[in-house]
Amino acid sequence: MNAVTLVWTTVPSPIGPLMLAASERGLVNVVFHAGEAEEREALARLRRSLGAEPVEDAEALRGVTDQLHAYFEGELKAFSLELDLRLATGFNRRVLNALAERVAFGRVASYQDLANWVGEPGAARAVGVAMATNPLPVVVPCHRVVESDGGLGGFGGGLETKRELLALEGVLPPALF
Repeated sequence: MNAVTLVWTTVPSPIGPLMLAASERGLVNVVFHAGEAEEREALARLRRSLGAEPVEDAEALRGVTDQLHAYFEGELKAFSLELDLRLATGFNRRVLNALAERVAFGRVASYQDLANWVGEPGAARAVGVAMATNPLPVVVPCHRVVESDGGLGGFGGGLETKRELLALEGVLPPALF
């Protein structure tokens, strides 16, 4: 078995610090609100899941951080990053792939839309679980998934973060205060 290379860094963003981790295959994890405790938990999870010791290396993730910066500046509408989806399996991976392929910047889809697209029309709630466990939020845009009635639904980074991301993309108006 080949050894997994795993690098990570934490970068500032308008929605709070983001911890980024990548393997030799590509970006493997994005963690919201990455303070020291969240970093420790995420690194422990990555060790267990991927069997590798993460090494802090901001320069190795420069391409990712450059694209995230451009996204938050409103200059980038689609990420062009290699992704490592090993942390998502089965149904969840199918849902994340459909989301990444079908829901572009400035658009939203419902949990039910995603269930239909993966051929599981009765699985809208399971789509919610896939969104909640998305290892690559922002890049695989789970913030673009809303309830069928137009409600925001849930979000692992918090509803305020979801609102900020949707406002950035022009789906919602910016907060007044």
